[in-house]
Amino acid sequence: MADLYETDILLWSERQRDLLRRVAAGEPVNEAPDWPNIIEEIESVGNEQLHAVESLLIQAFAHMLKAEAWPQSREVPHWQAEARGFRRQARRRFAPSMRQKIDLAGLYDDALVMLPDTMDGQPPLPVPAVCPVTLDALLAD
Repeated sequence: MADLYETDILLWSERQRDLLRRVAAGEPVNEAPDWPNIIEEIESVGNEQLHAVESLLIQAFAHMLKAEAWPQSREVPHWQAEARGFRRQARRRFAPSMRQKIDLAGLYDDALVMLPDTMDGQPPLPVPAVCPVTLDALLAD
């Protein structure tokens, strides 16, 4: 079954699903679940959710920073709307257990690196070098 995990994960997952349902129902089975890969997949699900929230927060920061760095740009309303949307998506996907794993300062630094050197030929105005908001504030309406 482990070979199937490497060659056809969809078929592997369907077979594991069926096998686990049979085991959970108390049905005798001749085949053992592929525990090492099941454990890896369960861990992966949590990590993917955390990374999705982190990615949305980086995008929110990037748009917030552009609006602050180029406040005269006609794109500011668009950037602000995008930032709100990313924050809202992050809020919807956020789980309390993520709080201790999210490195807000690191995410902010990642967004800082994404800022362009110029926009419409203009250099950016100074933006805070360290994250100026808390996670709670970022996830709030």
